Amino acid sequence: MPHLKSISVREFNSQDKDSFPFDLEIVKSLREIQFDSPVTFFVGENGSGKSTILETIACAAESITVGSESVRTDKSLAPLRKLAQYFRLAWTKRARKGFFLRAEDFFGYAKSMRQTKEEFQEELQNVKVEYKGRSKYAEALASMPYQGQLADMQRRYGDGLDSRSHGESFLTLFQSRFVPDGLYLLDEPEAALSPMRQLTFIAALKQMVLENSQFIIATHSPILLAFPDAQILQFANGAIREVKYKELEHVQLTKDFLNNPDSFLRHL
Repeated sequence: MPHLKSISVREFNSQDKDSFPFDLEIVKSLREIQFDSPVTFFVGENGSGKSTILETIACAAESITVGSESVRTDKSLAPLRKLAQYFRLAWTKRARKGFFLRAEDFFGYAKSMRQTKEEFQEELQNVKVEYKGRSKYAEALASMPYQGQLADMQRRYGDGLDSRSHGESFLTLFQSRFVPDGLYLLDEPEAALSPMRQLTFIAALKQMVLENSQFIIATHSPILLAFPDAQILQFANGAIREVKYKELEHVQLTKDFLNNPDSFLRHL
């Protein structure tokens, strides 16, 4: 059963109506979204508003972020924090676990982890210099906090997120940060994943759903959208409607292209 049951939107104040994101058609028409599955996909063309709504949900839920500032302080989310004030979230059980992750945030997070690791290693070298000639016990005590942090990073991420392919490191990050009973808001996770890695990601989602987690994912990927029994909400023409997998233009177009690519390419 989903933790987040629904979102309802109260009427906007007149002074907000003409500013972004209140002036978007999808925002103007939005009244309620019901979540009927542990996995819900937002799908639509670029500019359809799916990322805007997902980010606003993250602000309204005060989600933990990965690889970026807090949703409370991130300047890029300032207009959406204003919109979030009009969102009313109804819960089966308030989810305090989970996180919000945008595709572009992942690469910044990997870089930040590398810098942090280098800083801990540098501090260890400083301890060796500072405690030279003193007892091994005193040196070990001074080194312990940095050794502990490095060991934890090794346990979570191995040799480092940036030492692997994007797809491998994304999955490592995702799985290492996962805890049961959480709400996970993901914006285009397929950006870092090959088709084979997307199948691995689906398998991970399935296991996490069994551990009572909920996912709301904005995506263009026909592979991810095939997740069994997922709820698919299509953003188009300034409105949201629930659709079946086989009805999606993303799916039909991909299937037609793969069946006969020449029929598309000769017109380019």
